[in-house]
Amino acid sequence: MVHQHQAIQALREALRLSPENVPLRQHLADTLLGLGLPEEAEQEYRQALALAPDNAGIKVGLAYTFNQQGKNTQALVVIEDVLKGTNPPSRAYILHARLLLGVGGTQQALQQYRKALDADPAVADADLARQLGVGNPSADDASDGKALVAVADDHPPPQGNMERPKITFWDVGGMEAVKEEIRIKIIHPLTHADLYKAYGKVSGGGILMYGPPGCGKTHMARATAGEVKAAFLAVGINEILDMHLGQSERNLHEIFDQARRNKPCVLFFDEVDALAASRSDLRTSWSRTVINQFLSELDGVETTNEGVLILAATNAPWHLDSAFRRPGRLDRILFVPPPDAAARAAILRIWCRGKPVQDLNYDQIANHSDGFSGADLKALVDVAVEKKLREAMRAGVVTPLTTKDLIVAAGTLQSTAKEWFATARNHALYANQGGVYDDILKYLRK
Repeated sequence: MVHQHQAIQALREALRLSPENVPLRQHLADTLLGLGLPEEAEQEYRQALALAPDNAGIKVGLAYTFNQQGKNTQALVVIEDVLKGTNPPSRAYILHARLLLGVGGTQQALQQYRKALDADPAVADADLARQLGVGNPSADDASDGKALVAVADDHPPPQGNMERPKITFWDVGGMEAVKEEIRIKIIHPLTHADLYKAYGKVSGGGILMYGPPGCGKTHMARATAGEVKAAFLAVGINEILDMHLGQSERNLHEIFDQARRNKPCVLFFDEVDALAASRSDLRTSWSRTVINQFLSELDGVETTNEGVLILAATNAPWHLDSAFRRPGRLDRILFVPPPDAAARAAILRIWCRGKPVQDLNYDQIANHSDGFSGADLKALVDVAVEKKLREAMRAGVVTPLTTKDLIVAAGTLQSTAKEWFATARNHALYANQGGVYDDILKYLRK
């Protein structure tokens, strides 16, 4: 471990002397990724990409960092862009296969995996091959989006990790409009049940939050549960999708049942577009049956969802099947933009809690971080803290963070939301049926 740390420090020192050395920066990023430090690797890949925007190898590395962090929608966007180019790296096909398998596209995943082996047999992935059934005689017969594997009768249903969050809206900086919508749609029907029932409204229902990554959608969902002292059940696609025939639908039903047994419960689906993609874009009837099951659970066909508060988040709402936005389902759609100046100041106060600080002017720092997401602001504070730690190690004494320290750190970072808005703008301009993305256009006009 010490040796690895020294190697990273040596690479960082070399980059300090030669900051525009793309191969050296890529090597550092590859090393960080290999050590299981995807957040740090992502920063290095982004800086390398700023210097060499057409470098396919760097793009693939960035996609792998997204995959390791569970940002599979972003990983898929980057990988598909790489595969459009000439002679894409074989690693790109491997990751594409893994991402396709994660959303049930086993047949397409199998094709991409074979393309990778044709280009370079050395990239063979034993775990991925096992999941795809490669080497199994039936793998060649994979069809209808699934490997032909028998369903085990004793396949255990999933049990989500039920939480009791202690954070509330007080711990969420800014986002006042989103908080108010959640209060009206989700919180008030629970806390003022008699009043709502007088008007024929019951507690339950769903909200879809969308926007660039890192802007606090997951944090907001967890705070919603804490606000009403409800259970919180976060669901990822890995807990739902299964290669066994019919098992994904069973998994989904069990997750909803678990929420119903523990109501009031906030049931949160992150990257919901992976589970609820537009059926017109799907090639497999197997994927469509999962979506139909999801819609059935949202409707509460077999049992009521009263007391189950459903929140979903996505970075790509344009991939979501329109049926999910019908009344009674995820019918309230909220745009979660990067925080404004006042919200950035509030978020910075939260990230600086418990740290040695000296007369920080949060408003001034916020003015130097325009367009930053909540995650970007955390990175800003982390960068400033790391610099202070290095100074403290040399001086042997703790010195507090100052306004200047954080402003300098802000100057070394860029907003990660810019890439998202480049894609979102096209959808808002050319695929904005019913004005659902008007909020994006309003934000971009500011």
